[in-house]
Formats: sequence, C-alpha cells, structure tokens
Amino acid sequence: MAWDFETDPEFQKKLDWIEDFMREEVEPLSHLGVAPYSSVGREKLIKPLQQRVKDQGLWACHLGPELGGQGFGQLKLALMNEKLGRNSLAPTIFGCQAPDTGNAEIIAHYGTQAQKDRWLKPLLEGEIRSAFSMSEPTGGSDPLTFRTTAALDGNEWVINGEKWFSTNARYAKLLVVYAVTDPDAKDPYRRTSIFLVPTETPGVEIVRNVAVGAGGEIGGGNEAYVRYTNVRVPRDALLGDRGAAFVIAQVRLGGGRVHHAMRTVGACKHALDLMCRRAVSRTTREGRLSDLQMVQDQIAESWIAVESFRLLVLRTAWLIDKHKDYAKVRKDIAAIKVAMPKVYHDVATKAAHLHGALGVSNEMPFMHMVTSSLVMGIADGPTEVHKVTLAKQILKDYQPENDLFPSYHIPRLREEAHKRFARELEEIKSHYAGRSRAAANAQVE
Repeated sequence: MAWDFETDPEFQKKLDWIEDFMREEVEPLSHLGVAPYSSVGREKLIKPLQQRVKDQGLWACHLGPELGGQGFGQLKLALMNEKLGRNSLAPTIFGCQAPDTGNAEIIAHYGTQAQKDRWLKPLLEGEIRSAFSMSEPTGGSDPLTFRTTAALDGNEWVINGEKWFSTNARYAKLLVVYAVTDPDAKDPYRRTSIFLVPTETPGVEIVRNVAVGAGGEIGGGNEAYVRYTNVRVPRDALLGDRGAAFVIAQVRLGGGRVHHAMRTVGACKHALDLMCRRAVSRTTREGRLSDLQMVQDQIAESWIAVESFRLLVLRTAWLIDKHKDYAKVRKDIAAIKVAMPKVYHDVATKAAHLHGALGVSNEMPFMHMVTSSLVMGIADGPTEVHKVTLAKQILKDYQPENDLFPSYHIPRLREEAHKRFARELEEIKSHYAGRSRAAANAQVE
C-alpha cells in the first residue's frame, strides 16, 4: 500500500531553493511597478533570473523534455506552484505564465510543423506573449452563443466579430481566436474552430483595455476588448481540425483550471501567514489580537480551509499523474474549481479584517486578493457550471429506486435483518428463556 505524504528528498531540495529564490529575488522585483515589464527592465531584471531558474532545471517544468521542460508530473507541479502562487511575477520567471503556457500546449499538441516553428519556440522561451481570444461580450465563455465567424474565401479565412477579456492582447504577438466556422453542424460542439492570428494583421482592433478591480484609469487594464473586422489569415492559420475548437479548448482549460488551483493554494497560504503575523504583533487594551478567542476562531477556520483545499488539489494532481487523462479526473477538477474562489475569498477577507483600516487600503495586498478570488470564480468557467458538472459526475454512479419507501428505510432494513438472522435470534431467545426458567426454579427452591 502506497500512501505517502512526504516529498522526495531530492525534490525537496528544489523546493527549498525555490522558497529562498522567491523570498530573496522574485518578491523584491514585484515592488518595482511596471519597470520589470519594460523592454529594458526585462533584459536587466527578468532574464537574469530566468537563466538562474534554467540553471536549476526548473524552467517550464510543465512541458516535456522534447519542448525544453522537465516533464514534471502534476503532483510536483502542485508543490512548486504553491510557492510561485504567492507572487504574480513568479510564473513569468519560471516559464509558466498564463495564458502563454496553455496556448503553447495546444500549439504543441495540434499545430502543424510550420505553426510550431513560427510560434512555439518564442512562446516557450518567453520571447513573445500571446492571448486566448475566446469569450465574447454577448455570451461570455459559452461556445454555443458565440457570434464571431470565420468564413473560407478561397485560400483565406475571413474573421469577423468581437471578443471580450482577451488577457494580455495589448502585449501579444499572437491571438488564439475561437470562431464559428460551421454554424449548421448537427453537433453544436463541432461548429467552432481555432485560428492563430498575428496581432498586427489588418482588421484586428483593440477597442479598449479593461482593468480587473476598482481604481485605475479606464482603458488601462490588461483585459482586451478586441474587434475583428474582415481579418484575413491564410487557410493554414487553422489550428487542428476544422470544428475541433471545443475539444482543443478543453485540453487547454483542463490543465489551466488545475494550475490556477495550485497557485491559489500558495496565495491562500500567503494570506494566512500575514494574518497570523498580524495577530501575534498587534496589541489592544486586552492584549494581543492572537489572545482573543474570536481571532483564534478565524485563524483556526482559515487553516482548516486552506489545508483541506490543499489536500484536495494535491490528490487531484496525483490522480492526473495516475490516469494521464483529464477526462477521468473531471469530477475532481470541477471540485477544486468550485472550492478555490470560496477558500481564497474567505481567507483573504479575514486577513484584511484583522489588519483593520490598513487591510482595506492599497498599501496591503488583501483587496487585490479578494478581487482575485472573485476572478477565480469566473475564469475558465463560472463556479455554478462546475458545481453542475461535479454533481452530475457524482450522481451518475447512483441508480433510482422506485419503491414507495427506499431500500435504506429503517423498518425495511429491520425486517430484512430479522429474516436473515431468524435462526440466530431464535437461539438467543431460547437461551435467555432457559436462563429465566432456571432462575425462576432457583427462587422456588
């Protein structure tokens, strides 16, 4: 029986290196504003750290060796991402930033050699950025409501429509566009296809950029509202088969949901850590916050929630490694997707509250965490959809009972038990009846 909660000693050394590297090198960079993201800042600040990660054999570990990664299984990735998840800059430095990782994955799986030569290597090396242009302003992420079309005109596809929340499109060289190509297909999930569209293609227009959360200037965010007007791309811009967008997207989103959850574990642990540090440091007239039972209740509840969520994520990662098939772990992936925003929101909110007015200011990370928790309830499918998926996966193992009373009705169970053990009950009854007669005879004598 294998049921081990310990980490391999050699891999633990890697995790210890990541912990120190995050604290000493990565986290300080995140306080420099936009400087690390500029072209000069990237050369001077980001690339040297990326090289150190590569030297440790920790670059793009989600990829197989044939693509320049380590081919780590999901369980190792989960343990790594716990540490990366506490800082938004870390995925870029470790070569696993979204949405590029998911886009690279589907190009690696479904792309032609020409597509791989043009787009895959620059994405894997972090030389270019990409955007997944799927959701629409009219129907969100439901592919059955999409209105963006791609029509074949000779040897070109002509794309028309609008996309919403195409993350990082303003920085992207490549747009991975989800469009309707076969509106009359009998199978509604075979009506859409995916295209690789260079951002500079004529007809591509970023209408505006939308920021997540309150504050900041309108138009200053990283979520693009993109309009495609008679955008022409070659016939070979099609990724994978015509009508296969839904299947390709599920490959991309299945892994994305798991990795979101892995990093959210790290964010939750970070919020809990800051909560505890505040509790033992802040004093009131009655003593430290940590001496107050209501504060102790919040810390205990938060720790239980985070550790329960972490174990669910690790078990899901282990199951993916075991089955090598996201479809077989669909129930578990849905479960962590449902749990993720609630745990994150609850812990971040408690942490903010314990910091008082400081906690809700922009001088602390908690309001960003709360907003991020709400994002996690929407990104890669809303919580409600995943609850439905989870419930359906659970219920498919059960069969209906059509009797008036269910098979677990206690009177029915009692009757069945009496029938099964009738002989033993009769023997027990006779035994005690004999003892009663013996006792009665003894009293008479």
